[in-house]
Amino acid sequence: MRITTKSRFAVAAMVDIALREQNGPVSLKDISMRHQISVSYLEQMFSRLRQHGLVRSTRGPGGGYALGRKPQEISVVDIIHAINGPLRRISAPAKDEQENLTQDLWTRLDARMADYMHSVRLSELVTEQLTKG
Repeated sequence: MRITTKSRFAVAAMVDIALREQNGPVSLKDISMRHQISVSYLEQMFSRLRQHGLVRSTRGPGGGYALGRKPQEISVVDIIHAINGPLRRISAPAKDEQENLTQDLWTRLDARMADYMHSVRLSELVTEQLTKG
């Protein structure tokens, strides 16, 4: 599983929306200021998130983004998948016998990462942030 900078920013932006959407749609400009991410970069990410039904947009004054589903229905892997495409294994077939010695290790690590990311819900990340204050 590849966890890119873009997918990490997307998870942070989704937590941001989940924390603030009770006050109405959250603008990309506000997310940009809070996380020091350019608005154009966010626009690219949110286009993909919207295509996958993770967010919905509202146009006009007071417009912005809100979650497309309940936070407990969105896993971290849903967000990563929307940004990076389908999950790819980090391990590649071994090129030689020496690489083959550790192939099982990387395959198991990859499987555990994927399982963990499937288990973490946006609602948990929001709760953690609220607990921290």
